[in-house]
Amino acid sequence: MHVVHLTASTMFGGPERQMLGLAEALPADSRTTFLSFAEGGRCSAFLDAVRAKGFDGHSLANDFPKVRSTIRELADRLESLRADVLISHGYKANILGRIAARRAGIPIVGVSRGWTGENWKVRQYERLDRFHLRFLDRVIAVSDAQAAKVLRAGVPAERVRVIRNSSRLAAFETNATPDADGLRSYFPNRPKRIILSAGRLSPEKGFGLLVDAAVHVLQRHPDTGLIHFGDGLERPAIESAIRERNLTGRFVLAGFTDRLDALLPAADLVVLPSYTEGMPNVLLEAGAAGVACVATRVGGSPEVVSDRESGLLVQPGDPGAIASAIDELLSDDALRTAMGRAARSRMLAEFSFAAQANAYASLLESIVSVTESESCPARFANEPTPSDATFALAPCGSPSSSTT
Repeated sequence: MHVVHLTASTMFGGPERQMLGLAEALPADSRTTFLSFAEGGRCSAFLDAVRAKGFDGHSLANDFPKVRSTIRELADRLESLRADVLISHGYKANILGRIAARRAGIPIVGVSRGWTGENWKVRQYERLDRFHLRFLDRVIAVSDAQAAKVLRAGVPAERVRVIRNSSRLAAFETNATPDADGLRSYFPNRPKRIILSAGRLSPEKGFGLLVDAAVHVLQRHPDTGLIHFGDGLERPAIESAIRERNLTGRFVLAGFTDRLDALLPAADLVVLPSYTEGMPNVLLEAGAAGVACVATRVGGSPEVVSDRESGLLVQPGDPGAIASAIDELLSDDALRTAMGRAARSRMLAEFSFAAQANAYASLLESIVSVTESESCPARFANEPTPSDATFALAPCGSPSSSTT
């Protein structure tokens, strides 16, 4: 079976690692190709990683607002690749990919990781995404919580499947050496203990709350530093909050890094203060690295972190609760270590790429066989026409990927 993934990658981040990990774990008789909208050339980081792993990866020449040209190019690519199924990631891939897959006569499976509501434009595209998901052959939700949202959006229940994100366990094997010195080097005073966070600096991620919590944490644990890896529109506001609270040098915004696999295991604690989540990769990777977490009880986070076993869960939007949970774990080394071990065990038991690949392979085999036995007119009779979908895109501006 030839599986083609379509995305709008702007970095080699969590969703991209999930796609690549799945491709590596699928059966040997499967072939995987990756396509990405160019995104101003930013797709190169992901496609370079794809090729380094021995897979084919291609950037599309066309993009929004050239909708018709993009759909035509994508359909031609799918036909020339002799693709059996298209897996789409993010709203642009879901919407344009659906039309192209229909033209190529192959099924399309959309992966729903979550909706951020980051700004007005994103909310409009997410609204369109929820509509178009109803007409995909299958929708894979990365958590039970996201599946509930997909069902509320009107996707027929028989088309929805839950296949959770996987933990990159091999990246954090027990013989790997955490780079503790490298992590401490980000701080002028090289703190004894370090709290790590990672992700987009956007409103729904709630990292501004972590600055508020840090004030209380550092009063109780002055030998601690906080560091965040990632960037985004909220960076200026968070930088300002750090300065106003006299946390400069103690709360570090480190930007992007390609060394997180070595740095994360050296952290004493990982914190994710989100208001909403699909299935958070940072919690999966912290678990794989054996690091205890404090996270908010939203989306798929409770499906990753077992409260008071592999970490602590708190209500969203409450910096005091976040600070209290951090204080509890920093004050009890034995408890924190035990939770880290439990988190690693949980990843081994429930979040392996092998299990994920088996679930995908079974789903894809069933959907391809059904597609081959049905005529296109019968399958697509109740769908909006391509012209309707194209018209719906036009007024809103250029869409981009919206995955978590």
